[in-house]
Amino acid sequence: MKECTTKRTTVELVLTGLVLLSVVRQFFLGSYHNMFLGILTLILFMAPQFIEKTVGVTIPTGLKTVILIFIFSAEILGEINAFYIKIPLWDTMLHTTNGFLMAAIGFALIDLFNRSERFSVKMSPYFVAFVAFCFSMTVGVVWEFFEFTMDWFFYTDMQKDWILPTISSVKLDPAGGNHPIKVAVESVVINGEEWNLGGYLDIGIVDTMKDLMVNFLGAVVFSVIGIVYLKQRGKGRLASSLIPQVNEKWEKGEKNHE
Repeated sequence: MKECTTKRTTVELVLTGLVLLSVVRQFFLGSYHNMFLGILTLILFMAPQFIEKTVGVTIPTGLKTVILIFIFSAEILGEINAFYIKIPLWDTMLHTTNGFLMAAIGFALIDLFNRSERFSVKMSPYFVAFVAFCFSMTVGVVWEFFEFTMDWFFYTDMQKDWILPTISSVKLDPAGGNHPIKVAVESVVINGEEWNLGGYLDIGIVDTMKDLMVNFLGAVVFSVIGIVYLKQRGKGRLASSLIPQVNEKWEKGEKNHE
């Protein structure tokens, strides 16, 4: 256990140090927006500790490390260093991880009540995992709502555009029927100017659906791990390192007011 604590502390110190260096660098570059993102990252780094104190769970080292790396990858690497643009699969990887993490949080919340002596109803491992899955997907959908809102009102392009070489639409049916016609698109005309994009510009739809699909995948993976964990509670290093543990005082029906 001591070895795991050392690793956890090392990861936190290294990532925090990198974020501080990024904040200082952005300050001297005059990029105050990115400097704010760095400060926000430091605040988000405190989220695991906040959850442990307010929800009544203990986040294991493995999951806490994933959370910190996820935050660092999304804000410092993704936003400030433009990894979302430089690495095509960066956004997909993070949305998959997000689905995994949100399922973990949902799992911890429902398992907290499931194990408390104050509640007489006990749920099966499959139902707990299903609720965790639904929680993850709900968070994923709400996030896509947020991205759409930011793009619609502030033109941020959080829902990244895709270039699609073909379209299929019943609107192109020369007979006016309900038969979709497939058409290859090589260029588009925007405000009278032709752009040779190799396809048409999809405004966010593909990105949104892709994000929800990989969120689904991450949620399913964690839900399966959660089922195994509940059926064999306390066994298996992988599950134990990723499943939030319910605080003993919550298990006895006593909320910790420290």
